[in-house]
Amino acid sequence: MICENPVLRGFYPDPSVCAANGKFYLVNSSFEYFPGMPIFESDDLIDWKQIGHCLTRQSQLDVRGIEASGGIFAPTIRFNKGRFYVVVTNVSNNFGNFYVWTDDIHSGKWSEPVKVQRGGIDPSLLFDGDKTYFVSNGTDDFGEEGISLCEIDIETGKTLTKARCISKGCGGRYLEGPHVYHINDWYYLMAAEGGTEYGHMECMLRSRDVWGPYEPCPFNPILTNRNLGGYHIQGSGHADLVEGPGGQWFMVHLAFRQIGRFLPFHNLGRETFLEPVFWTDDGWLKVGSDGTCRARWKLEDGKCTVLDEPDYPEYRWSLNPARALYLRLPIYENYRISDDCKTVELKGHADFLGTCGQPTFIAMRQEEHCGEMEVKVYAESMEENQEAGIAAYLTENDFYASYVKKANGKVCVGTKLVIGGHVVQGDEIETDEKCALLKIKSDRDDYYLTSSAGGKISESKGQTKFLSSEVACGFTGTVLGLYANAAPDGKTSWTKFESL
Repeated sequence: MICENPVLRGFYPDPSVCAANGKFYLVNSSFEYFPGMPIFESDDLIDWKQIGHCLTRQSQLDVRGIEASGGIFAPTIRFNKGRFYVVVTNVSNNFGNFYVWTDDIHSGKWSEPVKVQRGGIDPSLLFDGDKTYFVSNGTDDFGEEGISLCEIDIETGKTLTKARCISKGCGGRYLEGPHVYHINDWYYLMAAEGGTEYGHMECMLRSRDVWGPYEPCPFNPILTNRNLGGYHIQGSGHADLVEGPGGQWFMVHLAFRQIGRFLPFHNLGRETFLEPVFWTDDGWLKVGSDGTCRARWKLEDGKCTVLDEPDYPEYRWSLNPARALYLRLPIYENYRISDDCKTVELKGHADFLGTCGQPTFIAMRQEEHCGEMEVKVYAESMEENQEAGIAAYLTENDFYASYVKKANGKVCVGTKLVIGGHVVQGDEIETDEKCALLKIKSDRDDYYLTSSAGGKISESKGQTKFLSSEVACGFTGTVLGLYANAAPDGKTSWTKFESL
């Protein structure tokens, strides 16, 4: 078995995994994007196919008006007695912790949210015999901070016991992402510490009783890249366990790829990685070859060997509606997509890109550092002062765009950089052409933006680090998409995009 990490590339953070019916299923956080919580299926834990989303209706997920990195945090997926459950926190609009369920994971039909009246974030479920336990971090019912546990009624979400702190972790800051497992005679508690940045790590504790006390693993952290200075993969942690074929266990977790080995910025977001894990004779876990996350490894005869680094491919942007992202709650009638996905028509909205509203914007995750996005935009039907374009987007205050707009009856091409809410405007050039060629090309260091028509061109260059979590803050990653804004007076029309 050979694995090349990440197994899900681009903005796929906070992975959780379970096994069911001979296959494996994985979910990720989605924050302010809609639909919520992408879900994947795999036969081998390496190759994943997206089979839908868990939250596809406004009644399940309404994140209108929230800022970037609000919304859906850290789901957990579990399978029990023929039913799949995903428990999660919506940190916005006072929604809190809830779970959804389905008896047919391929149907795309998940239940309405079942709320759990417990605070904190990063919830998890443990099905243990006839009991269901709800695990989360935050404050318990006695005012104590840490990892808390309570029993719930899985039919209603009602708590059956007081929530009690079962662990304060192993001493690292930002204790989060807890999971409890009942394996053989032990209850194992795994949790992330150190913050989901360069000090990130995964720790393990265990107890004979689900309520504790929990003793820490003597060689914690069991997973971290915090001491691998100069290595391009950093931030490993926030893990989940699953038993694979033949009794071999694995761990999925998040990590991120820096733009350079000694450049501590990441713009692709936190991604999903996979490691083999091995039980020791005294009942603890060893991860991978040496407790670190590596880009490429081989599992053979019960041993993990680190292989040479892979050559990551360049991306070529194309639209896949099954994996596409919309901001907050999309107005679907403003989108027309051809059967082959090569042509998209967008109707501009008064909530333009750069606001916390419902802009007309459809995007794909940027999955590699190097590559390009190129489209042709037909602008003849646009209203005066209407704008449409393509964008490398991180937050409403941080994005780069190549665009075309109507001004004084003329078609204009332009580029702009929005950094921390401040607009660095490139040249805006009038042309007699009715369509424009828009392009965003990227390497590890820079995005190169061009908008051209009739031999006239507007160009800008923006550093990738300004679309990184280290600079712009937040928990998401850069996405590349198409957008259309209405004119300031609200007039709008359909704009046609053609992928090249």
